[in-house]
Amino acid sequence: MDYNLIIIGSGPGGYVAAIRAAQLGMKVAVVEKAELGGVCLNWGCIPTKALLKSAQVLNNLKHAAQYGITFEGEVKPDFSDIIARSRTVAEGMSKGIQFLFKKNNIEHIKGTGKIKGQGQVEVIDNDGKVTVYSAENIILATGSRSKELPGLKQDGKKIIGYREAMTLPAQPGSMVIIGSGAVGSEFAYFYQSLGTEVTLVEMMLHIIPLEDEEVSKQLEKSFRKMKMKVFTSSTVNSVDTSGQKCVVKIKTPSGDQIIEADVVLSAVGITPNIEGLGLEDAGVKIHDGKVLVDEFYRTSVKGIYAIGDIINGPALAHVASAEGIVCVEKMAGHDVEPLDYLNIPSCIYTSPEVASVGLTEKAARKAGYDIKVGRFPFTASGKASASAERDGFVKLIFDAKYGELLGAHMIGANVTEMISELVVARKLETTVHEIMKSVHPHPTMSEAIMEAAANAMGEAINI
Repeated sequence: MDYNLIIIGSGPGGYVAAIRAAQLGMKVAVVEKAELGGVCLNWGCIPTKALLKSAQVLNNLKHAAQYGITFEGEVKPDFSDIIARSRTVAEGMSKGIQFLFKKNNIEHIKGTGKIKGQGQVEVIDNDGKVTVYSAENIILATGSRSKELPGLKQDGKKIIGYREAMTLPAQPGSMVIIGSGAVGSEFAYFYQSLGTEVTLVEMMLHIIPLEDEEVSKQLEKSFRKMKMKVFTSSTVNSVDTSGQKCVVKIKTPSGDQIIEADVVLSAVGITPNIEGLGLEDAGVKIHDGKVLVDEFYRTSVKGIYAIGDIINGPALAHVASAEGIVCVEKMAGHDVEPLDYLNIPSCIYTSPEVASVGLTEKAARKAGYDIKVGRFPFTASGKASASAERDGFVKLIFDAKYGELLGAHMIGANVTEMISELVVARKLETTVHEIMKSVHPHPTMSEAIMEAAANAMGEAINI
C-alpha cells in the first residue's frame, strides 16, 4: 500500500481528518484539485466573515456619533478593496493548511480523485496525467456546491451563487436574494450595509426558518430597520435576464410583485459533490443524493468512509471536522463515542448575530416536554447598553421536571462566541439551577445566560 489513508477533498472535514490521522501514526495523502481548505476556507466560512467584518466596521463608523465620536467627510465603502481583503484573508488561511500538511508529513496530491477499485484511488492531474494510488482506507470528503433551482440556472453574471457573490467585479445597485438561511441572510446583511438595495425572498413563514421563531422575527425586524425588503411565505416564479436588469416575479401572500435588480443571488441550499467519484462502480450505496454511512462513517464498502456535506446531517464546517476526527480515531482502533447531532451549534454571522443549539420551543413542545422558558433581553444588559448593541435576547428552554437544558437560542452581538458555553452545558447535562448559580462576570453579554436561566425559575434580578 502507498498509504494507510487517502482522503479525497481538503475542506474542514478532509484536512482535519488528515491531520488527526497523521497524529495517530498513519501515512496520509489528500487529493485536492483546488486550494487546500476547500470551500470553507477559500469560498465560504472564512472569506464571508471577512466581508461581514468590513460591513460591521462601516456601520460602526456611520453611527460613530452615538459613541461621542465625530469626524469630517462621508464614510464610504470601497467595494474592490473589501473584496480584495477578503481574498487575502482566505489565501492566508489556505497557506496555513499547507504549513500544517508539511508539519504533519501529509502529502498533497494535486488533481481530481475517484475510487478505482478496492483500496485504489485514481487521480487525474491538471495536465491530464492519470496515476493510481493504493491505500488501506479511503475517506470521501468532497463537500458541496450551490444548489440550482429548476428554471433558475446560474450564469455567474446575472444569476449567481455564493461563490460569485464574494468576488463580483463591482457593487450592484440592487440585488434579489432567494433563500434566507445562513448564506442568504449573511449576504443580505453585507450588501444592504454597503448600500445595495436588497430584496430577500423566503418561501417559509419566517426568515432563517430553522431557528426559533422568536429569533427569526427579531432578525427580520433588524433587517427591515436597515430598509431591506423582506418577503416571507413567498416564491420566485421567474427571472427574466434578457434586458439590462433582471426582472424578478415574486408570488407573495398579498399578491404578485415585480422587482428589477442588477443581480439575483440563489441561496436555496447546497448539492453534495458525489458525481464522478466512482461510487456506483465501487458498490457504495447512495440514498437521496447522499452517501449512506453508519455512526462511524463507514460506507457499504469495507475501507471506504464518507464525511461532511455528502452524508446526512447538518452541512456545517464544524460538523465535518468533528466527523473526520471520529472517523479516523475509530479507524485507528480507539474507543470512540459517536457524534451527538442533537448538540451541534448553529451560527449566523449577521448583525445582530444568531446562535442556537438543541430544541426550539416549538420542537420541545412537539416532543412532549413540559418546559420552562427563560428570556433575557439585551435592552436590560449593562454591557449591551455600553456597547450600543441592545438588539436581541437570550432564550433558554428547560425540561420542567428535571431542569435539563433542552435548547438555547440567542440573537445579539457576540452570541456566536457565547453559544459554546451552552453546548458544553448540554454535553454535561447541566440543569437550570447549575446555570443560574454559576457566577458570570459583570458587565458582560454572557450575563444574559445566567439571567435567562433565573428568569425560567421566576428569579431574574434585572428584568
